[in-house]
Order: sequence, then structure tokens, then C-alpha cells
Amino acid sequence: MDQAESSPSPGPPEPGQPAPGQSPWPHQPAPRPDGHAGHEVPALRLEHPIVAGYDGSASSRNALAYAAGLARRLARPLLIVYVSSSGVYCEPLTGQVVGVPRDADALERWLLSELDQVTGDAEVDVHVRTRRGSPARELAAAAEEFSADALVIGAPSHIWHRIAGSVSGWLARHARCPVIVVP
Repeated sequence: MDQAESSPSPGPPEPGQPAPGQSPWPHQPAPRPDGHAGHEVPALRLEHPIVAGYDGSASSRNALAYAAGLARRLARPLLIVYVSSSGVYCEPLTGQVVGVPRDADALERWLLSELDQVTGDAEVDVHVRTRRGSPARELAAAAEEFSADALVIGAPSHIWHRIAGSVSGWLARHARCPVIVVP
């Protein structure tokens, strides 16, 4: 390796050039470090939270209440994670691929209102994150990312989950923290 690679100068950018990490177009967000374009999610630093997976079902409401109580008793923050599908589907008549946008602010307000309904006025440091993809994999990733003390989810209610497998079963085998399944 006799060739030296050139590196950008550490000084200010040349006139008319964007600063490192900034978008060349002022109305567009800067590119994310992972190469994906789009809205940048602010970094969240939590110290060993209790992660609650929530999907709106009766058992996930019970799990949310249990997780909030556990977070309060252990003096840990509560991280509510809602995982949605990719939001893309194929329109059956035309074959057109359609993306379904979701309003992140409305979803966060809904999750916080669900928490208020379930727990009342619990004095817990609450954070909300939404993710897209496989619920089991995304919940495990969130728990690992924040070094969760516990991952609390609702029990599956459909008979199909007992036959084909469930999110809770997958998490019990693959998550790197204790998994609590609430009926």
C-alpha cells in the first residue's frame, strides 16, 4: 500500500460547497450515515429501559400496563415500540405497487393516549419509537439497541400462532434480554 489516499481538508468548505454531512440542497435533509435518504430520527439515549411491544390488542394493552408498572418499580424508562408492516402493497386489479404513508406524530399521540388510558397518571419516563418490518425482529433489535432490562409483550390470541409460531415464541428463543409475555 504505497499509495496515500487523499482526504478532505479539515478546514471550512470552499465557497459554494456544502459542509461535510450537509445536503447540497437546503430544502432536503442531509443524507443519513446508513445511506438511506429520508427523515432523520434523532438519537435516543436510554439507560436500560423496559421495552413494551404494542399493537393495540387486548393482551398488548395488558403488557403495556405491566411494563409501565415494572418501569416505575425499577426506576427505569419505558420505551414503547410499535412495529408496522412495510406499508407497501400491490393493488390487486392493476398490479400497481402502492405505499401507505403513516403520520408519525399521530401514531405517537395515539400510543401515548393508550398509555394514559391503561396506566392513568403513572410517573414514568416514557419514550415512543415506531419501526417497520417483522415485529419479532424489530422488537429484539430495539431491546438490544438500548440494552433493555426486559422486553414485555402480549400473548398471542389466535390459534394460528400456536401452529405457525408467534412473536413471543421467537423472542423467547432469540432476544438477548428477559422476555415477559403477558396474557
